[in-house]
Amino acid sequence: MSRWTVELHTHTCYSPDCLVQPAQFVAACRRKGIDRVAVTDHNAIAGALAVQQIAPELVIVGEEIKTDCGEIIAYFLKELVPPGLPVREAIARVRAQGGVVGVSHPCDSLRREAMGTRRLLPIVDLVDALEVFNARCMRPADNDCARAIAQEHGKLMFAGSDAHTAFELGQATVRMPPFDSPQSFLTSLAQAEIHARLSSPLVHFASTYAKLVKRIADR
Repeated sequence: MSRWTVELHTHTCYSPDCLVQPAQFVAACRRKGIDRVAVTDHNAIAGALAVQQIAPELVIVGEEIKTDCGEIIAYFLKELVPPGLPVREAIARVRAQGGVVGVSHPCDSLRREAMGTRRLLPIVDLVDALEVFNARCMRPADNDCARAIAQEHGKLMFAGSDAHTAFELGQATVRMPPFDSPQSFLTSLAQAEIHARLSSPLVHFASTYAKLVKRIADR
């Protein structure tokens, strides 16, 4: 059975902590043999749509959404889900579009945006999948925690590079059968193999640098 290499957590310059332009993003994906990529900018889908204009067959339109109890990650969106909503409402808005709901880096103990076990467990039955390997998690035990919760609750599992630079694209991917819809994506994800390695902690400085550059440009 043929399999695609799929990136499920990436960012572009439409995120406040990333400088990667759409054309640069597409070129890096092509160079690294990525067959499909979810562009999941922070509280934005404009970057995903911009990349999709360049490479329509490559892109899953996604969003990493800030809710009142941490971040969720959504796929196959048609419209923006605004940040700051109660988590159950944000999930409902994704569902209303026929989208797929995941939780990014759920147990990352160093990120205030992470949901954490206490806030994840009450809503875990409402989501489709958990990110059980995030390449930017600095503590491997945090990824292990996410995997344990996914296994305990029968959730689909995926990996994400959480790429904020072109260099990071391909760090954490899933190899999965081809899909052409949200439902076939979920069926395929159930058969996925994770191929992942942690990024250097130094990549976090790239995000800090991007934020600084944008703040200076806004002044």
